[in-house]
Order: sequence, then structure tokens, then C-alpha cells
Amino acid sequence: MNALTALTLKASETTIPVVSPSDADGPFTLLWLIIALPLLGAAVLLLGGRYTDKWGHLLGTATSATSFVISLVLFVTLLGRDEGERQISQHLYDWIEAGGLHIGLDLLYDPLSALFLLLITGVGSLIHVYSIGYMAHDPRRRRFFAYLNLFVAAMLMLILSENYVGLFLGWEGVGLASYLLIGFWQHKPSAAAAAKKAFVINRVGDMGLGLAIFLMIVTFGTTSFSGISAMSGGATETTLNWIGVLLLVGACGKSAQVPLQAWLLDAMEGPTPVSALIHAATMVTAGVYLITRSNFVFELAPTAQTAVVIVATVTLLWGAIIGCAKDDIKKGLAGSTMSQIGYMMLGAGLGVAGYAFAIFHLLTHGFFKANMFLGAGSVMHAMDDDVDMRHYGALNKMLPVTFLTFAMGYLAIIGFPGFSGFWSKDKIIETALVENPVVGVCALLGAGVTGFYMTRMMLMTFFTDKRWEKDVHPHESPKVMTIPLIVLAALSVLGGLMLAGNWIVDWLSPVVGHAEHHEPPVPVIVLTLLTVAVVAVGVALAWFLVGRQEVPRTAPADVSFATKAARADLYGDAINEGLVVAPGKATVSGLTAGDRSIVDGLFTGGTTVLAGTGELLRRLQNGYVRSYALGILGGALLLVLTLVVVN
Repeated sequence: MNALTALTLKASETTIPVVSPSDADGPFTLLWLIIALPLLGAAVLLLGGRYTDKWGHLLGTATSATSFVISLVLFVTLLGRDEGERQISQHLYDWIEAGGLHIGLDLLYDPLSALFLLLITGVGSLIHVYSIGYMAHDPRRRRFFAYLNLFVAAMLMLILSENYVGLFLGWEGVGLASYLLIGFWQHKPSAAAAAKKAFVINRVGDMGLGLAIFLMIVTFGTTSFSGISAMSGGATETTLNWIGVLLLVGACGKSAQVPLQAWLLDAMEGPTPVSALIHAATMVTAGVYLITRSNFVFELAPTAQTAVVIVATVTLLWGAIIGCAKDDIKKGLAGSTMSQIGYMMLGAGLGVAGYAFAIFHLLTHGFFKANMFLGAGSVMHAMDDDVDMRHYGALNKMLPVTFLTFAMGYLAIIGFPGFSGFWSKDKIIETALVENPVVGVCALLGAGVTGFYMTRMMLMTFFTDKRWEKDVHPHESPKVMTIPLIVLAALSVLGGLMLAGNWIVDWLSPVVGHAEHHEPPVPVIVLTLLTVAVVAVGVALAWFLVGRQEVPRTAPADVSFATKAARADLYGDAINEGLVVAPGKATVSGLTAGDRSIVDGLFTGGTTVLAGTGELLRRLQNGYVRSYALGILGGALLLVLTLVVVN
């Protein structure tokens, strides 16, 4: 907790005001429909089979778009309510009844979930529209839209649940849908392997979340957000720290934070709309949502809160370094996603002073990163699905709409003044510099590296000399793909308006608490200029190393160790192999050998003895009369000899 920030609530109290959510009324009775519509779309498309092929993509898009319209209506309605009346609950039915434990399938609509609903359904609908064109020639397009709908429905369940068990239901649904989408082109071994890798690593994180929920049940007797918030002040700090650390493990899996980050770049094997959906607006933001929603735990668990800051700081630099050496345009953006999620986690780890800015950056990142992922898909569409930026160059005139929209995302992510990332990411850096100078400097350094790798991507793709083959004819994408790009580009520019008048801070304060404003040790303008200057250095360095040099069509083999490490994702897979996979295999092999030699020996040894004994006895009963007569004679002689000896 920030020593320089005067909190409105004491450390012994819950961060969230304990407000009994009001029952849904008016338009809020439609809350359940936001989840039900895409879920229904997925069911129709999966069960309808080939009979829905002709119009399945339209149904999938319509269900997501309708959920967005309902979310927008509810958001406007919520704006008209007083601050204390902005928590609305909807009880669907009693779900689990076990002794004193009562868990209902309940929904919670408040300022935090309202923002997420707009992001998920809004950006998700644009991705659906884009996919109509991108997947136009795929024979399984209808199934793809079914999976998109399933993914959106699961994410909405995660966000709207009023308790951790309902959240876990959506959490697992997102994991299933991501597995299906990443491995959608399962005829490619790399895609099938990437899907399994994402699924397994996320299961590790899910174990952390599951254990946290069990510990909450034991400690509080409930999994309700409001119930735990009300009772968290009575729990021991040790218990809360354990809950917080376990929640962080879950967040690391879904949000690809170190050490559970290795699945993220491989997930690029899925169709590009999947990359935009998973890496921009939905799945990878789930961990940030979990930490922010659980602020009533982390504010009273300093060790767990510190762990969040450490993981976030390492990850934002880890992802940025990886992005510097990737020639695959999608994997470069994936490394960027890892880094930007690190910034969001850092904001959440800074506590009350940073929660709102973490969510603010999550929203703006959803705009500009979805814009750039879909822009990358447009470039691939023009370049015959080639993802290697060394084969691009000079595409700015060939793809004018894609170039201009991608440029808006580029300016937003590097934090160019006036664009959305400038307002959101810079606020996290500013808060970090005030809260912890060491962490703040790392965040500032990450901004400079972001300026480098994103400028490198722009130069290699849209500028420098053209490097494509003669049989490649770059062309602009159809309008069904460029219109979503234009909308997202506009949001990338204007998304910062949410901070106008400190609106988002005030909007989220009923959920995450409120920190009284204190000026940093140096004027804010100085911190802002410092951040812009560091980014400018990164941009200039990229221009000097890439823009002024000839870009080879193949990556040189003789590169520095740092470049090799970045190309190998900083050896994340090798680390997992050495620390987890190899020891795990050895342990399983040892247990298997022990089972066969010891356990099986105990059970099979007895049968072996009985079988041997039976074999000996069988020889005494051979069926020959002469053998029996000989036995009688031998017995009689033995009896006579015994009597003689005795007498």
C-alpha cells in the first residue's frame, strides 16, 4: 500500500464499500440475456451442423452485436444512477447447497463489469464482422463463428458473475474455447501443439485459482464478492496472503505473466481474428480483472500485493525484449501484448492508487491492440498469408487503409501525446515512479523498448525497400475487413477521453476504493516529458538500426546472445523443460517403475506362490494307479519302521 497516498479507508477495513446490491429492475432484467445470446448462437451453430453453413456467420455476428447493444443501454442507464445505486444483482437460481454453503448462479452489474461488457461485446463484435471476410473461404467458417460465440459467452460469464465459483465457470469456459480456437486449423501440427500447450499451462494457473476458492470457502464460508469483502478484515494476514498468491497464480496463467507466459506466442498459430480476440479484449485481460475485482483481498495482503508488482515488472520487460527480435508480425505483437498486460498488472499491484489506471489501460489496449492484430491479418491477406516482416516493406502505398489504421494503433501503443496509450500507460508509469522508484524506472525503460520494437515493426512492414516475391501482388482488404479497422483506429485515438476530468477514477471508486490526490515529488509535466523522451530514444534507435539499413530477406545466423535469447522467447520453453517437464517425466517414470516392481510385486507375488504350490500338488495327483500303489506301499513301510523304532 502506498505510503505517499492517504487512503480513505483504513487498512483494517475492506477496500470496497459493503453495499447490498439491489435486485435487477427495468432494463437490468435483461442482464442474463447478454450471456445467453452468444451462448445460444454457439449452440445453434454447433448443433445445426451443415444446415447453418450459409448463414451461420451472420447469426454469430448478430448475437454478439445484440449483446453489445444491450450492454450499451445498461451502461447509459447506470450512468443515470447515483453512485451508491450502481451495484445491481440478478439471482438466476440456487446452484450449490451443501451444509452451510450456499452458492447461487448470480450476476453482478457494477461500474467495473459495465466497462468490461462494452469492451468484450463491442470489440468482439468488430472481430466477428472482420472474420466474415477473413474466413470467407474457410470450409469450416460456421464452426469458427460458433467457437467465437462460445468464447464471448464464457468471457461474459466470467465478468458478470457475483461470486468466485461463477467466475471459475466462465474462466474454464474461456480456457476450452481458446483451446478450440487456437487449434482451429488442427490439420497443422504446430496449431494442434500450440492449442495443447495453451490448455495445459492454463490448467496450472487454474489450479491456483481453484485452491484460492477452496481456501475462501474454508475461511469465510462463502465465495460471494460482497460477502468476502465484508469479512476480509477479520481474516489473518497470512490467510489473505495465501489467497492473494493463489489468485495471482491463476492470473498468471490466463494473462500470460511470468512464469506461465510460454503459451502466448505459440497461440499465434490460430487464425488472426483469434489472436485479436484472445490477446486484445478478452482472455489475457481476465487476470487483470481477477486481481482488480479481488482488491479487498490484496489491500490487506501486502506480501501478495508485492508479488503482483514483481511479476508484472518482470513480465513487462520480458515481453518487450521478445518483441525486439521477432520477424513474425503476429508474434511480435504477442510479445507486445505480454508486456502491455504487465503494465496493467503493475497498475493493479500498486493498489488503490493504480486500479483505475490498470483498467483504463486495459480498455485502451483493447482498442489499439485489436486494431493492430486485425491490421496484421490484413497485411497477411495481402501477402498470401506470409507472416515474415523481412518479406514485406513499402506497403504503405499498396495498403493505404491498413497502413493508416495500423499507424493509429502504433502511435497509441508507444504513447504518442494525445493518443489513448499516452493517457493510460503514462499514468501507470507516473504512479509507479511515485510508489516505488525502482519499479517506476523499469516501467519507464519498458516504454522506451516499446518505442523501439513497434517502430521496427512499422519500418519493416510499411517502409524500407519492398522485399516481396514477384508473384506476390499486395492488395487492400475488402470493406468488411477495413471498416472494423477504421472504427478501432478511431478508438485508438479517442480512447484517452475516458480520463477527461478524472472520470474513470471516479467511476470505479465504488468498486476499488478511492485515494486522495497527492502531487508527486516532481511536477507531473516533468514525468510526462521524461516518458516521451525515453520513447523518442527508442524510436530513434529503431530508425538508426532498421530504417537506415538494408533489411535482409533472411535473418542472419551470426547474431548476439541477446538477440538469440529474444528470438527463443528468452528460453521460456527451455526453462519449463528443465524445471518442470524433465523432472516431471523422471518422477512419473520412477513412480511407474516402482508401481511395476513393488506394488505389482506385492499383488502378483502371492498368486505366483499359490500357482507354484498348486503345480507341486498337481504332480501328486497324476492319475496313474501304479503311482498310488507305490505311495501306499511307501506309507505302509514308513509306518512299520516307525513302530519298530518306537518299540
